[in-house]
Amino acid sequence: MQKWRIFLFLQLIVLAACHRDIRYDASDAVISQPDTAFTASVQIDLLEKKFSSSLGLQVHSFGAFVVYWDGIRVGQNGVPATTGQPEVPGTETSYYQIPDKLSGLGKHNVMIRGTQKYLLETERNVMAKPESYLKMLRQPLIELSLVNLMAGAFLIAAIYYTFLFANSRHKQRTTLLFAQICFLFFTLLAMEYLKYYIDIPYTQFYTRLIIVGWLTFAIAVLIPVYFAVHFDVPHKLPFIGILLAALVSIYILKYGHYDLTAHLYSLALWIASVLILLYALIKKQRGSVLVLCGFAVSMVINQYMFYDFGLYIAFTLILLCILYLQTLGAKQLEEAHHASLLLSSRLQLELIKKNIQPHFLRNTLTSLMDWVEESPAQGVLFIQALSQEFDVMNEIAERSLIPIRQEINLCRHHLSVMQFRKEVTYIWEDAGIQDDEVIPPAIIHTLLENGITHGIPSNGSSIRFLLTFLHADTHKQYTFEVFAENRVRSGRKSGNGFRYIEARLKESYGDRWNFTSEPFAGGWRSIIRIDL
Repeated sequence: MQKWRIFLFLQLIVLAACHRDIRYDASDAVISQPDTAFTASVQIDLLEKKFSSSLGLQVHSFGAFVVYWDGIRVGQNGVPATTGQPEVPGTETSYYQIPDKLSGLGKHNVMIRGTQKYLLETERNVMAKPESYLKMLRQPLIELSLVNLMAGAFLIAAIYYTFLFANSRHKQRTTLLFAQICFLFFTLLAMEYLKYYIDIPYTQFYTRLIIVGWLTFAIAVLIPVYFAVHFDVPHKLPFIGILLAALVSIYILKYGHYDLTAHLYSLALWIASVLILLYALIKKQRGSVLVLCGFAVSMVINQYMFYDFGLYIAFTLILLCILYLQTLGAKQLEEAHHASLLLSSRLQLELIKKNIQPHFLRNTLTSLMDWVEESPAQGVLFIQALSQEFDVMNEIAERSLIPIRQEINLCRHHLSVMQFRKEVTYIWEDAGIQDDEVIPPAIIHTLLENGITHGIPSNGSSIRFLLTFLHADTHKQYTFEVFAENRVRSGRKSGNGFRYIEARLKESYGDRWNFTSEPFAGGWRSIIRIDL
């Protein structure tokens, strides 16, 4: 329902802009310019008026001047220069109310007398246009109501997405690009309609147009860049280079033609974006169809609506399409986060199952009963070691990363338990360990279990384990070595233990890791490398 209200509001504005309340004929201005002083005369023939309010006159001209309607002074724009008195520049557009007794149908003469001390190189052009004075007052308010709505929405969006980018753990370039585009569009709207808020002397008339041109230039670059990044098109840099070359060529070739330049910038933006969207459509990427349809509609709007207003409505539609892509990206992140939560929960269950699986408990309890019967004191130590292992396992079960020393303690407690069970001497050694390092829980523990299961004591009574840590500029690396004879077993790396390690590494480090595990002359070596 809200969308239909906005659409109806836009239609009313368009109809209001297109509706003619007056019919008239106006001659070209006849200008005499002996020096910096000038006189311009425009003949206006009022044919029909469809309003009862006062008649107004809109004048477009550089300079400072006095306006006369049928010889009667109706207003002044700026202060014309006189002897000993410098010119006070007027605005390029000015409005005047015509007395009711002088606004009847028929022929009228508009006389403009003044001076133009500045921008003399500009070709003089004077235009006078009659209109309902009430409509002249209302029209800017109607336009500004929508413009302020659009500008405020995009300013809030720019601030929101800037904060979102700054405070996100996973910083996406598209988020920052969208924030920049929204801010540039807000600034563009503000500069375009600044003329309704403040009086801009004609000496600064082109300053605003230059700023508007450069803002349009920047938007024409950033919107295709956004689509190139979002849809991950190949050869981004050459493509953007060609776009920049085209925009710079437009600037050089059409310098000074401000409206035409802005129109060509927008056309370059449209062509570059559509090429990217067609690529995305061929690759069947999400959102490409809807955004491509949005660009088609924007072109129709820009083609058949009044240029300035149509251009900004088209830009707004394009930005709404980009906002749609942002929501798709947010949805994908939410789905990925939900999947990671499910993975984390599954890994927690896997971690608990590793120590409560039936055969482990059965064998451990059987060994415990034997130790209690044969040596109660050693049986107590066995119970303490088993309890300590379960205590550590319970502490780390719900965490994705734990201190490396806690992982080592878990391994030591497990060796104490297994030493009672298998009556084999297990020797733990570590080197280069940094206490402030963290690691996914139970991955070294899993390697230790594999070493115990698949290793045969080399001297008949002991197995040695060595954990080494290396911290380099580009990566950090854990090397876990089992010094024992290897049991012959095919397909060892496809076991559940290795899959658990890989799942934990992916959960915490994404794709920034590498895991290898293979035999060497003295036993078995596993290497976990984490890229920084």
